[in-house]
Amino acid sequence: MIDVHARRAGLLSVLLTVALLLLVLFGVLSGSVHVPLRTIAAVLRGTGEFDVGRAIVLGIRLPRLVMAVLVGMMLSLSGTVAQAVFRNPLADPYIIGISAGAVAGAVLAFFLGLPDLFYGFFGFVTAMATALVIFRIAGKRGRSDTAMLLIVGIAVSSFLGALSSFAMYWAGEDSYRIVVWTMGYLGGASWTRVGLLLVPLVLASVYFIYLRNDVDALLLGDEEAHSLGVDVARLKRRLLLVISLIVSFSVAFSGMIGFVGLIVPHAVRLLIGSSHGRLLPFAALSGGVFLLFADTIARTLLAPTEIPIGVVTAFFGAPFFLFLAIRSGRGGYV
Repeated sequence: MIDVHARRAGLLSVLLTVALLLLVLFGVLSGSVHVPLRTIAAVLRGTGEFDVGRAIVLGIRLPRLVMAVLVGMMLSLSGTVAQAVFRNPLADPYIIGISAGAVAGAVLAFFLGLPDLFYGFFGFVTAMATALVIFRIAGKRGRSDTAMLLIVGIAVSSFLGALSSFAMYWAGEDSYRIVVWTMGYLGGASWTRVGLLLVPLVLASVYFIYLRNDVDALLLGDEEAHSLGVDVARLKRRLLLVISLIVSFSVAFSGMIGFVGLIVPHAVRLLIGSSHGRLLPFAALSGGVFLLFADTIARTLLAPTEIPIGVVTAFFGAPFFLFLAIRSGRGGYV
């Protein structure tokens, strides 16, 4: 079985690399303004004069493509670890209320009349504050109670979601920008944002890989993991905090994009197994390719009109979620 998973991993790495290159090439070529291939080749070589086409490729299209990959990697990584922490294939980072906190911050920035850039900043701050409140309430008894965390997360998420919906309804037509943001939006991509996303992504990736064996132990159950020398309560608390960090960053810069952290980790796990030493990097790469694919559809399907990327991921994710729900009802964590 190990050899089968290894062969599948090799094939998957080739397919993902090819898909990534093709999507990037198609992404820089597609758009409302035609950019010749020779201009793109000159950009890649770092030669040629600076013109409109070069500005579009370097300043608009490439940052968006890179940001789509980074956000997809962050969401997929967080989903992979969340599913191990909860030992549930239906677990998703959004279930602990982080996205609802981010939306509440963006709504607050809107009502304060701040520029769009502050939507992400306020979203990040309120998302982290929401996570801390949830962890504090859920850990009130001094231990990591997964069931309590889920209950508190859903309750807080529902409450903040109701407040945000009421605020957007009260704002009327002026709330259009924030509504679009809550449906997922990568149009504000820039190299500055790409750089800001890289920091938490790299730190979280290194941290998760470092703890890969402990994360594997969680799949055996809390008692079995404890017998192997794992401080289960401490490990879960730290993993959930790191998950909250990267989800908050992704939500802050791209809005609410659902289902990536749900369907990608599970699909990759079915192909190459549950060992997180192999699963984490492949889930991250797959998440990046998947979100880049979804963003390509969002930009081009009804061009020049752009579909919110959250709508595209939900289109693929909702049927997959139903499949997982039926499957998990028959047999638990797979």
